[in-house]
Amino acid sequence: MPDRVLTGKADEQLTAARRVLADLRVELATAAANSDDAATLAESIRQLDELFLLVVVGEFNAGKSAFINALLGSRVLEEGVTPTTAQIHLIRYGSAGDVDILAGGIRQVTAPVEFLKDIHIVDTPGTNAILREHERVTSDFVPRADFVLFVTSADRPFTETERAFIEAIRAWGKKIVIVVNKIDIFEGEAEIDQVLTFVGNAAQATLGTRPPVFPVSARLAARAKQGDPAMWSASRFEPLERYLRESLDEHGRFRLKLESPLGVADVLARRYLAVADETLELLASDTAALADIERQLEQYRTDIRHGFELRMNGVEKVLLEMEGRGHQYFDDTLRLGRVFDLVNRSRMEKEFEERVVGDAPREIERRVSEIIDWLVDQEFRQWQAISAHLDTRRREHGDRILGSPPDAGFHEDRSRLLDSVGREAQRVVDGYDRRREAQQIADAARTAVAATAAVGAGAVGLGAIVSVAASTAAADFTGLMMAGVMAALGFLIIPARRRKARVEMREKVSALVADLSKALGSAFGRAQERSAQRFADAVGPYARFVRAEDERWQRQRAALTALRDRIAQILGAIAASAREG
Repeated sequence: MPDRVLTGKADEQLTAARRVLADLRVELATAAANSDDAATLAESIRQLDELFLLVVVGEFNAGKSAFINALLGSRVLEEGVTPTTAQIHLIRYGSAGDVDILAGGIRQVTAPVEFLKDIHIVDTPGTNAILREHERVTSDFVPRADFVLFVTSADRPFTETERAFIEAIRAWGKKIVIVVNKIDIFEGEAEIDQVLTFVGNAAQATLGTRPPVFPVSARLAARAKQGDPAMWSASRFEPLERYLRESLDEHGRFRLKLESPLGVADVLARRYLAVADETLELLASDTAALADIERQLEQYRTDIRHGFELRMNGVEKVLLEMEGRGHQYFDDTLRLGRVFDLVNRSRMEKEFEERVVGDAPREIERRVSEIIDWLVDQEFRQWQAISAHLDTRRREHGDRILGSPPDAGFHEDRSRLLDSVGREAQRVVDGYDRRREAQQIADAARTAVAATAAVGAGAVGLGAIVSVAASTAAADFTGLMMAGVMAALGFLIIPARRRKARVEMREKVSALVADLSKALGSAFGRAQERSAQRFADAVGPYARFVRAEDERWQRQRAALTALRDRIAQILGAIAASAREG
C-alpha cells in the first residue's frame, strides 16, 4: 500500500492477498487464460500499489462529469448535454489544469483538491452511448475500481441498460453506491421518494442486496460550493459526502483496496473453475465413448475366440471322420487274405489316400476358408461399428465449445484428434479389401501349418499340406514285410499289427488335430493382434489426449478450488477486522 506502514493483521492480510493473487496469476497462465482476463488480474495486482480508485459510471447525460465537479468543488471536467466524456479521465491531486495522456489513452487531469491526496477519481464514458466503443472502455475499466459510484438520472432512473451494467459490476464483486442525480427537476419530496423507492427496489433485485442510494442535485451542489451556499441544503449533497468520508477513511480504503483485487480474483477463479468443470464433463463423455469402444473391442476379441473355437470343431470333425475311415480301412485291409497286397507299398498308399484321406483336404480347405471369411467379415464389421460410433460422437460433441474457452489449443487438438480417429476408421471401412485381408490370413495359416507339419508350403494350398501330413501315415501302415514272412507269421502278426495301426492312427490324427489347431490358432491369433493393433493405433492418440487432459484439468480444478478457499478466508478475515474496528 502506498505511503503506509502496515502492522499486525493488516500486514498479514496484505501479504496473504499478494500471495493468493500471484498464485492465481500462475494458475491462469497454466490454464492458458485469455489475454483480457490475464490483463485484468495483472492490473488488479498493480492497483494494490496505487492510490485508491473511486470510479464513476452511468449512462451518458446522467450528469457524471457535473457530479464529479460538484464533489471536487471546481470545474475540473467539461460538462454538456451530449456525450462529452469519450475516454477515461483520471483525476488526481496536483496543479490545476495539468493534462497528460497516459498509457491506454487515459486522460489524466490534476486538481489541487484535498480529497484527491488519498483518492483518485475516474470519470468513464457513458454507458448506452451512441459510440459503443465508449461503453466498452467503461466496461473494461470497471474491474480496476476499488469503489463504484453509479450515477443515474432522476428523469430516467435505472433503465434496462443501467440494470445490465450494474449486474456486470456486481459480477466483479465491487462495492456500489447509487447516486440519483438531477432531483432538482421534481416539485416535492413525494416525487423524490417515489424515484428512490423504485431505484432501491430495482437495485436490490439486481444485486441481491440493497445498496446505499443518495438523491442529489450536482448542479445545485456546484452552485453552493462556488458562492451560493443557500443551494447546499437543496442539493442534498451533504449526506453523500459524509458517507464517503466515513466509508473511505484510512481503514475503509485499506479494506476496499484489498477486497477489490480479491473480488476480481474470485470472479476469475470461479470463471475458470466453471470452465474446468465443463471441460471435465466433456472429457468424461470422451472417456465414456472410449470405454464404449474398448468394450466393443473386448467383446469383439471374445466373440472371435469363441467363434474360432466353434469353427475349429468343424475342422477337427473332418479329421476325426478321417480317423474313423482309417480304422475301418485297417479292419478291411490288415488281414491274412490280403497278405500279398500288403507288400505292395504303392498300391497300399494309393488305396489309403483314396479310402482314408479322401476329400478331407478339400473339406479342411473349405472350412478354413469359411473361418477366414468369417474373421475378415467380423473385423470389417468392427471397423464399421467404431466408425459409426465416432461419427456420432463428432456430430454430437465434435463442435462443442465451452462457455468461456480458455485454451483454443484444447479445442483444436481435441477436434483434430477426434476427426483423425474418425477419418482413419472411415478410411479403413471405405478401402477395406476383403480379398487382400483374407489372402494375408490364408498365407499366414498355410505357412504355420506347413511349419508344424515340417513340409514346404511352396505354392500349394492348405488342403494339400494337410494331405501330405495325413498321407505320411500310410507309410507306417503299409508295406509291412515280405510276403513269405507274412504267410508264415500272418496268424500272429496281422491281428497285433492291426491293433497297433489303429492306435497309431489315433495318435497320428490326434497329433494332426493338435498341430493344425495350434497352427491355425497361431495364424488367426496374429491376425487378431494385427487387427487389434490397427484399432489401437487409430484410437490411441485420442485416448492418450483424453487421459492427459483429464489429469491436467482435474489438477487445475483442485488448484482453483483451493485458491477460491484461500480468497474466501482472506475476505472473511478482512470483514472480521472491519467489524472489530
